[in-house]
Amino acid sequence: MTPAPRKALRLTAYVGESDTAAGSGGLGGRPLYSEIVHRAHAAGLAGASVFRGIEGFGTSSRIHTSRLLSLSEDLPVAVVIVDTAERVRAFLPVLRELTGKGPGPLITLDEVEIPPETPA
Repeated sequence: MTPAPRKALRLTAYVGESDTAAGSGGLGGRPLYSEIVHRAHAAGLAGASVFRGIEGFGTSSRIHTSRLLSLSEDLPVAVVIVDTAERVRAFLPVLRELTGKGPGPLITLDEVEIPPETPA
């Protein structure tokens, strides 16, 4: 009998490549996506990855693209974290702290299954 898949929660935070973490000094501060990964690591979460988009738009409705004729310094970035639901939900206040006042990034939570043969 094959063991059942493990339940987990996937958090995805959609940020701009040029966004900086609150309290990091603005210009020249650590990028928000990097600070999220470092804080997730410090919190002992199972894993975090950053994916850079080649094109997209957000609340500003301005399209950002990596195409040569439209050089952009603020490409879309997705930070993905997977762990147990309890640990991911406990990390949400850290995200709020990093984004400061205002609306902050779009954050989604999805239930996922991890196959039993996948390492923890």
